[in-house]
Amino acid sequence: MSVEMQTLKPYEHIIIDGSTKPDIKKWLESDPQPEYRKWVCERDKGIADAFNKGVRNATGDIIYLLNSGDTLYDETILQRVSDVFTNDGSIMWCNGKLNTLRGGIWVLVGKPFEKEKLYRGMRSVFHPTIYVRKEVYERHGLFDVNIKMAMDYDFLCRIANEKNVFIDYPLATFDPTGVTSTKYLDAMDESYAIYRKYYGNSIKQKLWSWRLTFLYYLLKNPLGKLLYNIKVKIGMQNW
Repeated sequence: MSVEMQTLKPYEHIIIDGSTKPDIKKWLESDPQPEYRKWVCERDKGIADAFNKGVRNATGDIIYLLNSGDTLYDETILQRVSDVFTNDGSIMWCNGKLNTLRGGIWVLVGKPFEKEKLYRGMRSVFHPTIYVRKEVYERHGLFDVNIKMAMDYDFLCRIANEKNVFIDYPLATFDPTGVTSTKYLDAMDESYAIYRKYYGNSIKQKLWSWRLTFLYYLLKNPLGKLLYNIKVKIGMQNW
């Protein structure tokens, strides 16, 4: 596992298992586990509920939520993140680059967070790269269990004024088979409804949603993939 390969071992690693099958629980209970590993095996009410169980059970100062299919990029990640928070106690959360599949190729994407660009949704800040101090959850609350897919974006909108920093290094590899990928347009619509809840209607948001919808369909055909490959080769995959 990508957690076990870290040079800096985690203070704790809590597995939230909401599966209807017994496989994960059997593995946890029968195989030797590192002393930092804990687990909660019970049905949940969706992704947000599972996230919240992780946060509630966490006893450390920095919380990271790793989805089951995603992985830490390499063995240096926890040390890199720890250094950032240790060197500046005023930083409340951080994010970094993400290794993800787009247009049939693996690319590194991600930028520093800009509150004024929240109308773009989770376009440059990706949940698998976000690390948050526990006190931020205490101030702003947990994830909204009424949101099916964009609960991370809702949380990002709420913590937008907290001090943050960007780590210019890939922190995670994204699983392209997850629900936000297979139901991309639904997740996008949910994000934009959340934006309007906090910031009202926006012409920029509407235009951006049209752009993303067009790109979504474009990347599904050979021409779109070819154009994206050219874009990556000239270093514009973050645009």
